[in-house]
Amino acid sequence: MTAPVRGPGSGKIMDSIKVVGGAELNGVIPISGAKNATLPLMIASLLTDETLTLTNVPRLRDVAQLTQILSNHGVDYSVNGKRNGQDELAGQTLNLTAREIVDTTAPYELVSKMRASFWVIGPLVARMHEARVSLPGGCAIGTRPVDFFIDGLAALGADIDIEAGYVVVRAPGGLKGARVEFPKVSVGATHTIMMAATLAEGETEIVNAAREPEVVDLAKCLKAMGAEIEGEGTSTIRIQGRQRLHGARHAVVPDRIETGTYAMAVAMTGGNVLLQGAQSDLLESALDTLRQAGVEITQSAEGIRVYRNGNGIQPVDVTTEPFPGFPTDLQAQFMALMTRAGGSSRITETIFENRFMHVQELARLGASIQVDGRTATVEGVSTLRGAPVMATDLRASVSLVIAGLAAEGETTVNRVYHLDRGFERLEDKLTRCGARIERITN
Repeated sequence: MTAPVRGPGSGKIMDSIKVVGGAELNGVIPISGAKNATLPLMIASLLTDETLTLTNVPRLRDVAQLTQILSNHGVDYSVNGKRNGQDELAGQTLNLTAREIVDTTAPYELVSKMRASFWVIGPLVARMHEARVSLPGGCAIGTRPVDFFIDGLAALGADIDIEAGYVVVRAPGGLKGARVEFPKVSVGATHTIMMAATLAEGETEIVNAAREPEVVDLAKCLKAMGAEIEGEGTSTIRIQGRQRLHGARHAVVPDRIETGTYAMAVAMTGGNVLLQGAQSDLLESALDTLRQAGVEITQSAEGIRVYRNGNGIQPVDVTTEPFPGFPTDLQAQFMALMTRAGGSSRITETIFENRFMHVQELARLGASIQVDGRTATVEGVSTLRGAPVMATDLRASVSLVIAGLAAEGETTVNRVYHLDRGFERLEDKLTRCGARIERITN
């Protein structure tokens, strides 16, 4: 097996990023494949004994971590890098073959490091009729219970017990198609039940399903593997179960969160950047919000161009919502942008109950933000000033980098190991466009 390519600073918790603010961003930033699409696509390899080949796979810590978890189940893998003549930031190709699943247990020491690895529970019980998966970990941005996953698998006929911190699922006769209605939209539960249903007997109907582009991308891949699915991208998905799936080749959709993040960085600093390979239909709400803030955005065959000259940033109120609404994964970045707006803006977080941990760190840079429950009121300031700050989670980390790009002087963002979970070579991409940013390895 070829070892997975890891992002810079992988595993180095003490790494920091130094940013000297004041430089406009101009040039081209290639957009990587979506992390939030790649992870369920990798897990889908458990559904077949043939090879699933994924292209445009980002080089991220989460990808490397999940590769280890899948290997524990018996998945063979190999990684191909960029082709000759390709941009050095081009995505990699990942080949996954679950010819024989040797272990249906996903242990605590692996699952606790990344919440998405809990999703293996669906394919494992669908194919092997049993699974024993540790309750998950992940970013500390909310409780995110697994009830929807458990209830969904129970609806498909599985027997479920919780034993010493593990979810134990058994379906001796295999899963049976059923109606699964989520009381609240859940991307992870939609991924999991959709994968499980592909090998269930009969038809499964998922009601109140997540509509995110990453769900659509997974459905596209599963259909290439022989699954029969309709309704992806709507709130009702129907799956006709098959006895087996086969291998396939699938290109990961561009990362809409990375796209929105870099668009906000350009909005923050000013400049003119082509986000190469980005697709505007994946984040229309966020792009419309940026236009309201005074940013020019155009779509072309090459990607999305983001431009802001000397005009100021306008305050805009936003509320995070499931797709197609404003993404929770762009909330922290947008808050950083609003710290420089000419007036007051309100940001309401409805998805996760503990996702304002970046507020106190932005305040260290001079931001004026008041939090009342799930709503933060941001009073724009004329100047941010560099300071040492501490990253608390993935999106908070990059929001501090964005703020540092516009702050006077030097900002040091500590504990940036979070960044390597979701942003491929962030410093390299920003440096190419004129940012003064570097990683400090301690």
